[in-house]
Amino acid sequence: MFTKLADLFNQDNKKQKKKLVLAVAQDEHALEAIKIAYNNNCIEPILVGDLQKITEIAKKIDFDLSKIEIIDKKDKVEAVESSIRIIGQGSAQILMKGNVPTANLLKGVLNKEWGLRTGNILSHFALFEIKAYHKLLGVTDVAMNIAPDLQTKIGIINNSVNFLNRIGILNPKVAAISAAETVSQAMVSSVDAAIIAKMSERNQIGNCIIDGPLALDNAISEESAKHKNIQSKVAGDADLLLMPNIEAGNIFYKSLSFFANSGIAAVILGAKSPIVLTSRSDSEESKLNSIYLAALGA
Repeated sequence: MFTKLADLFNQDNKKQKKKLVLAVAQDEHALEAIKIAYNNNCIEPILVGDLQKITEIAKKIDFDLSKIEIIDKKDKVEAVESSIRIIGQGSAQILMKGNVPTANLLKGVLNKEWGLRTGNILSHFALFEIKAYHKLLGVTDVAMNIAPDLQTKIGIINNSVNFLNRIGILNPKVAAISAAETVSQAMVSSVDAAIIAKMSERNQIGNCIIDGPLALDNAISEESAKHKNIQSKVAGDADLLLMPNIEAGNIFYKSLSFFANSGIAAVILGAKSPIVLTSRSDSEESKLNSIYLAALGA
């Protein structure tokens, strides 16, 4: 059982370094995180973007580029395409967003000719280190799928479970979250959760244990589950929370980040490689953790 992100990442020390492509690399925040990950021997970066601007930023942050591959692409659209093609050709294993809007990067990822489609939906996965919880906690989806229907939720679970398996968390316990632990036709998330739990029971969703609907308190608190007399292998011990929609997920994610000061790592799943999407509001630690997580699961 992993309780800290550092414990999880330490597994990767003896593995071959993964290659990471930074698309539109003239981004100080992204280069800062890559610099630390590179110096810690975690990744081998390939920087795609405006060479002059990349060099200027590197000098500013004291990042030695002498041994790093740089592909000069001043046009951002061309830089995105070039970055994605590198992944598609198998020359790198991780894609990271630089100084380009997320929508533009994902448009390239989904390009039918040279993108990174797999047939799976794209979904956001976050892994939290929370002081008040006894182990690492995964949360999905808080940033990609706005109001997922039943089939989309199954796809989100499969993405996350497969990734958890790859990083060493086997047979994770998945809590399908709703506002209450009882099924109500008036609450679609509770009905979806009950169906997903029954599908898991019948091995229609593999490599995990799913229960739901569960309210947040009894998903993460054994005491709360006992108080409500909930008999469940998941209640109070969840490894992954399936959120009912993007609003609930995003609010929970940011509450843990800003109020609980939790450690966070996050990636986009469902493409041919993990995708690191960081924003300026993310802490430097969160950006670095996200690179480590992608490298571990790539």
